[in-house]
Parts: sequence; structure tokens; C-alpha cells
Amino acid sequence: MKKIAILGCGALGSTFGGLLTEAGFDVALVNLKTDHTDAMEKAGLIFVENDQQRTVPVKVYTDAAKAGPVDLIIVLVKSNFTRAAIEGARALIGPDTVAMSLQNGLGNEEVLEDFLGKGRVLGGKTYVGGTLLAPGKVKIGVKGKKTLIGEFDGTISARAELIRTLFSQAGLATDVIKDIRTLTWQKLLVNVATGAVCGITRLTYGPLQQSTEVMDCAMAAVAEALAVARASGIILEVNHPREVLGQAVAGLPADFKTSILQDVERGTPCEVDFINGAVVRAGEKLGIPTPVNRALVALLKGIELQQKQ
Repeated sequence: MKKIAILGCGALGSTFGGLLTEAGFDVALVNLKTDHTDAMEKAGLIFVENDQQRTVPVKVYTDAAKAGPVDLIIVLVKSNFTRAAIEGARALIGPDTVAMSLQNGLGNEEVLEDFLGKGRVLGGKTYVGGTLLAPGKVKIGVKGKKTLIGEFDGTISARAELIRTLFSQAGLATDVIKDIRTLTWQKLLVNVATGAVCGITRLTYGPLQQSTEVMDCAMAAVAEALAVARASGIILEVNHPREVLGQAVAGLPADFKTSILQDVERGTPCEVDFINGAVVRAGEKLGIPTPVNRALVALLKGIELQQKQ
């Protein structure tokens, strides 16, 4: 894989793009025009790591056609923008291009396969951290943070191993796993537990845990998701909603804000369709009622509509 594109260059996309560039790979950072892309084009990408600062000259494109076809597309846009992003980046797709989603939620791989074709999409989850400090400046957290990738058919493929090698050379500790679907569901459960309820109530993690009623609602949403996952044949490490809630809040400060809450505060569309909405859609296919998740989706849609007025 000689040429790589990062589709979606927020804090995390910039982290991956910058590290892969530093490792000597030909990387195109593809994103809509923003203050952040302008700053990277003019002065490079500034990394802040362990209180030290360094600049990485990166190639930034707001027009995918100028980047041309690549071997690997790493997708890091918000899930609700996946279709629009890959539609606008068709020029990246060549006859042998593969894509890998490192996004939240369920359903991104189906969207990507619509454009690349069946069998040309891998999945993954990363615990690498990236925080945008200012346009063109990102604080990165890589040490001790794993990235897990895999094929959706459960095989350990040569291309997945190649991506693992590329990432490892860039300082991104990466493992290839067989059951990427289970990992995706486990991450989804954590997002189901707190994302929507925090977005609707505007509560951070501290106050969230002080409200019995809100916590009961969160656990009911997780219980529905657990039922749908089991009916889908997913073997999970957790068995009770309380365990999932514990995973969601573990090690995070009382003022922690979920990504959905941050989107609500910014007045931007959130990923609820690919989180709680994914539970609803999977439940419909299996004949499993998901009224709590359906209500959470509806309430967030109402908030978004109100913000447009």
C-alpha cells in the first residue's frame, strides 16, 4: 500500500495522518475546507506530545480529485457524514482501493461498500487520542493506546496484516482480530449507554450518575441493545446494563462530555442514527422492540430541528 488517504481530518484523523506521514508514507489528508485545513496547508501540522511540540509537513486536500486514487482510505468522519464524504471523495477510489472505518457506531461499512464494492471494507476501533488545541495544532495521545482492526468475514487477511505493519511503523500499536463485529458492538453499547441521554439532558458524567431516573433510562436503552446484539449472534463480554454503564464512565472526569453532547452544544448534527438508531434498525429486522432507543433518537432529532429554526 503505497498511498494512503485520511478521509476526515479532525483531531483524530490528523493524528493518524501526521504519524503515518512522519513514518515516511505517502499520505493525503482529505477534508472540507476549514480553519484547521488552512493552517495545516500554510504551516504544517503541529503535534503536541508529552509537553513537547513538533511540526509535520502534511499534504492536505480539500478536493479529492487532486489527491487521485489511493490504495487505502482510512475513514474518520463522523458517521452521519460518511455517505456525503465518500460520495465527494470518489476520486480516491481506484480498482484496488480498500477502505477501513475507524468510526463510531454501526452501519458505516455498508455505506462504504455501496461505493467501493463488497469485500473491500475493513473495520477497526482505536483508543488513540487526539485533541484539537487550535487550527493546525493537535495534542496526541498514543502511548499505551491500541488500535484493533479486522475483516468483517472473520478472517485474518494479508491486507489487514499489512495495515497493522504500516500502523506499527508509525508508532500506532495495532492488533488484527478475528471478530471485529463483536468489538464494534461492544463499543456501540458504551455509546448507547451515555451518548444520547447526555445530549438530551445536557448532563456531563458527574451529574448524570446522580440522577436515578436518567440512569434507569440509560440502562433500559442498553438492555434493548444487549437483546438485539444477542439475537444477532454477537457474543459479548458483558451481560448486564450496569456493567456497560461502568465501562462507559470508568476513568473519566465528572465534567466529561460525550461527543453527542458536544455536537448538541455546537448545534451540529450528531451520530445518533448510527448509535441508538442502529439498535432500532437491527431490532426491526429481528422483531425485537426498542422503544427507549427509538424515543432517544426522536428526542435528539427534535433538538436538531429546533436548532435549525
